[in-house]
Amino acid sequence: MDDDEILDAYSRTVVDVAESVLPSVASVSVRTSRGGGAGSASVITADGFLLTSAHVVVGARTAEASFSDGSTVGADVVGRDPLSDLAVLHARGDVPAPVVLGDAAKLRVGQLVVALGNPLGLAGSVTAGIVSALGRSLPTQSGRVIDEVIQTDAALNPGNSGGVLADSSGRMVGVNTAVAGVGVGLAVPINSTTRGIITALMTKGKVRRAWLGISGAQITLAPALAKRIGSPTGLQVAGVSANSAAEEAGLRRGDVVVELAGRLVVSTTAVQQLMVEDAIDKPIEITVWRNGALVDVIAVPRELDE
Repeated sequence: MDDDEILDAYSRTVVDVAESVLPSVASVSVRTSRGGGAGSASVITADGFLLTSAHVVVGARTAEASFSDGSTVGADVVGRDPLSDLAVLHARGDVPAPVVLGDAAKLRVGQLVVALGNPLGLAGSVTAGIVSALGRSLPTQSGRVIDEVIQTDAALNPGNSGGVLADSSGRMVGVNTAVAGVGVGLAVPINSTTRGIITALMTKGKVRRAWLGISGAQITLAPALAKRIGSPTGLQVAGVSANSAAEEAGLRRGDVVVELAGRLVVSTTAVQQLMVEDAIDKPIEITVWRNGALVDVIAVPRELDE
């Protein structure tokens, strides 16, 4: 296959994705007490639910969604989850057909992806690139971290947030959320975790999470301890929030958390993954390394108050 044929195959793929996905991508504008904002969104259900980034609609109760066919519809903000940077809107009128949701867990580094959105007010923009890296972490304004973020070199600009990152089959595998630097774009993955968040936002308007009340940093463990617990790293507690479940359980600054609810813990991300709705008000056992010994404590996480 010569270069022209390769280029044609690449171009055809991008064109096919654009033609199938762009009709479902909206330009979103919002008005708040602090001014206006804009971004992108995508139709995810036939009955009018749209998915966007939480920061696109911060402070807004309503939005306006405009599509490539020239139609415009008002929409209500059903729910926002700043901790995942996802939000769900519901249109007050007819919308185009929904995008097909894919699974970011099946992505591979080097795979072709296409970003669709409305950057800089330019409706219906399409850029293409590859998956540059997987498993990135994205800090949020709340201090929490979004896990398993997709890194791509597909060009993203202000206004792309909330738009679609699609695979070569036109399936939505990510929600474009941020520009990390020149040639670096990030997207929140569409996977089993985010599907659960989206469902919760659609049905309840919010995502309930448990809160333990510790901050910490990953450290390298002494060889003897690392061998004992089966990990070269652990989570050292840097702070314990006042009146938190962690404080009531007796956790202290300097403790090294090694297990939580029977699962190995080596980072704050691992703790966050366990602080789901089902953990609220449920006793969990925490094993820490303290003063040369393993110590078990019981904590009862509370619901995180946004």
